Amino acid sequence: MNKTELVSNIAEKSGLTKKDVETVVNGLLDEITGALSSGDKVQFVGFGTFETRKRASRSGRNPQTGKEIQIPETTVPAFKAGNKLKEAVK
Repeated sequence: MNKTELVSNIAEKSGLTKKDVETVVNGLLDEITGALSSGDKVQFVGFGTFETRKRASRSGRNPQTGKEIQIPETTVPAFKAGNKLKEAVK
């Protein structure tokens, strides 16, 4: 499912317009992105938690030259599923 399909499904079930639903979905995604950018967690009880994790620096190889390179430490987004979501997927 992509974003357009999500908006259509929610609009159909809720009776709201697609434009209103799209505004809410975009707002939700912007808020999650902003919270993660500032280092906060976003937690939906039963659904899951969006958070950031540090990926340590490591050495790797350039596949074209075979030369060893140093990959710097970075912060990456992560999602940990909640119990209700895990049970629903089983």
